[in-house]
Amino acid sequence: MLAETKFAARPLEAPALGEPYLLTPGPLTTAYSVKQAMLRDWGSWDGDFRGMTADMRRRLLGLTGDTREEFDCVPMQGSGSFCVEAMLGSFVPKDGKVLVLANGAYGLRAAQTMQYLGRAYTLIDKGDYLPPRGDEVAAALEADPAITHVIAIHCETSSGILNPVAEIAQAVHAKGRKLLVDSMSAFGAVALDVNEIRYEAMVSSANKCIEGVPGFGFIIARKSELEAAKGRSHSLSLDVHAQWAHMNKTGQWRYTPPTHVVAAFLEALRQHEAEGGVAGRGARYTRNRDVMVAGMRDLGFETLLGDRWLSPIIVTFFNPAHANFAFDRFYDLMKDKGFIIYPGKLTAVDSFRIGCIGRMDEHVMRRVVEAAAFSLHEMGVDTAAPPAAALAERAKLAA
Repeated sequence: MLAETKFAARPLEAPALGEPYLLTPGPLTTAYSVKQAMLRDWGSWDGDFRGMTADMRRRLLGLTGDTREEFDCVPMQGSGSFCVEAMLGSFVPKDGKVLVLANGAYGLRAAQTMQYLGRAYTLIDKGDYLPPRGDEVAAALEADPAITHVIAIHCETSSGILNPVAEIAQAVHAKGRKLLVDSMSAFGAVALDVNEIRYEAMVSSANKCIEGVPGFGFIIARKSELEAAKGRSHSLSLDVHAQWAHMNKTGQWRYTPPTHVVAAFLEALRQHEAEGGVAGRGARYTRNRDVMVAGMRDLGFETLLGDRWLSPIIVTFFNPAHANFAFDRFYDLMKDKGFIIYPGKLTAVDSFRIGCIGRMDEHVMRRVVEAAAFSLHEMGVDTAAPPAAALAERAKLAA
């Protein structure tokens, strides 16, 4: 039962600049200096902007641990899904076959992308509760010699699960196949060191753990894979090799770049470095998660996942079973208190998500829990416990 005296009945402090905090997997809350960086106009062909692009590519490569200069970074206009499609369309030969590892919406979207590309694929679908494991991948590769590539989702944000990419990479490499990683919501906060995890290419986005704003993503790939990708792409605008070759020749993007977004991203990269890089950023997000999850559990909420698989990026909670609980109303009440949460994206149970990333710390997360307590009280919900059937389903599927 929720105790009405657990939190003092006082108005919550308003977020900076009067904006709500975005408790989502991106777009997310950014620093004021990142916003300020977008106030100047840049010429896409100008030497200053070309220098900004080069600096950005160099800084991103620095986050991978690539000291041998075996990789290169290719920014690509568009959202994260644009970059995933660009990666698959450029690095998988037309006669190749991809093993898609899915345990949520983004793995399934990769499979859908393969359908649109008209290229062969097979699917391991683990549902919402569990990650694909190395032994399963090894068995699938052993059973199907036609598979040339594997795509794995680093953090599946539909559930919040952090997948064991290192274990998967080891299995893929041992079978002589190539791993592609969708690290959209993890890169910059969860290590993806090329010296420890073998992959051929990965993708991420400006508006995730680096804490920039939406407008482009980036592909980091082995130069050997970039060279081999010439002529493979199904798309003019999503051709990673063509973008790479043009950038290396001219310093420019092939087509109009999101200049203001690049300027903001460079400021975000400088802040990322000042915080301690991947380790520092990941530590803050982990504290955010731990404080928020502990507080929500105190209110009676249950996480979809066990602690072993909880990512520091976003956490999924079951909706309370109480008859007075309605997510839309809960969402509005949380927004009124300065916090925009995320609806669930599961098929089996009703749920919602709270992100841990963005320009906020554990003190903000305590206010999130406080806002949730007030919101439940306003709805007349005296317990946040989920339906017994949801817990039974979790126990059955996670067994």
